[in-house]
Amino acid sequence: MLFWVIAAILTLGASLAVLLPLAGGARSASSSGEHDLEVYRDQLSELDRDAARGLIKPAEADEARAEIARRILRLDNTDQAGSASVGRTSVATRLVATAAVLAVPLVSWGLYINIGSPDLPSQPLSERLAKNPADSSVDELVARAEAHLTANPSDGRGWDVLAPVYLRMQRFSDAVAAYRNAIRLDGDSAVRRAGLGEAIASAAGGIVSADAQEAFEAALKLDPANAKAGFYLAMALAQEGRSKEAAAAWQAMLGTLPKDSPWRGAIEQALAKSGSSGAGNAGVASSEPANGPTAGDIDAASSMSPQDREAMINTMVAGLGEKLRQNPRDPEGWMRLVRSYIVLGKADQAREALSRAIAVFGADSDEARKFTAFAASLGLTATQ
Repeated sequence: MLFWVIAAILTLGASLAVLLPLAGGARSASSSGEHDLEVYRDQLSELDRDAARGLIKPAEADEARAEIARRILRLDNTDQAGSASVGRTSVATRLVATAAVLAVPLVSWGLYINIGSPDLPSQPLSERLAKNPADSSVDELVARAEAHLTANPSDGRGWDVLAPVYLRMQRFSDAVAAYRNAIRLDGDSAVRRAGLGEAIASAAGGIVSADAQEAFEAALKLDPANAKAGFYLAMALAQEGRSKEAAAAWQAMLGTLPKDSPWRGAIEQALAKSGSSGAGNAGVASSEPANGPTAGDIDAASSMSPQDREAMINTMVAGLGEKLRQNPRDPEGWMRLVRSYIVLGKADQAREALSRAIAVFGADSDEARKFTAFAASLGLTATQ
């Protein structure tokens, strides 16, 4: 009933908004004519006073009176014609306006009664949460769980159940918080640590940051066979430019995973993207984007003097920077360059490389968001 009362009030307000301006139009036209007539009357009175005081000759006064009289006659004729026209227009306009005002609510209400659900009772959140879970939507189930955890924030089991749901719903920040709460309240497990790492990486646009790596490594310590943790740690190697090591890690996983493991498809796709086959070739294609210094390069330089070692690494980084100038649309190359500068302790050059990378792809692009998240994981921002 309340719905129909509100609808009636809104309809009445809309009707008045349409009809009141139409009703005021004729009145304003009439008042304008009366004002002009009053002015002419004042002119006649002033003319009589001037003639009585001898300020104007009688003949001139008669001519002025005749002119004013002619204007009054023209005003009367115009008012009559205008009143007739306004009257006709007013009648037609009012008929159209009245028909429209009546038609709009009648048509809209008729359509709502036919295709809407006017008899459907309202469903406040409390009532929806009280429904049988089997009859509830995912959003309602999540709302129920959130309401429960608001009242019982120490329910580690509740956080543990909700965390992967947040992850599937792509509410990554909520998933991170839920996994952390589950670990804090119910203790460590490989599944929780791997889920936390995935949530952190997803929130960063797919970049496996240092925090995500830490979570995955903790998961592997608890369960060396955890496929999710192994997959993402290999992805971290690929993002660092260590493509051969990443391919080798994925190949090793393929040899140990069950044939029905859902991770086999993801690993094969990753190997195909990196240029490696799934049949045991741990190499990478020759068209692989330019690399910066890898961990192997740095290990090989460990026997050099500090000056020679730094010179060698700087040369490699400079080569990567030059190749990115020639082929700037290489997002992984830019991330390797930024990481290399950070390793060398050159934060200013890393910041400059980050700004150049964002400029290449555009500040609003997905790549720019990944660059920013990746740099943040290294403790770097685009500005000081």
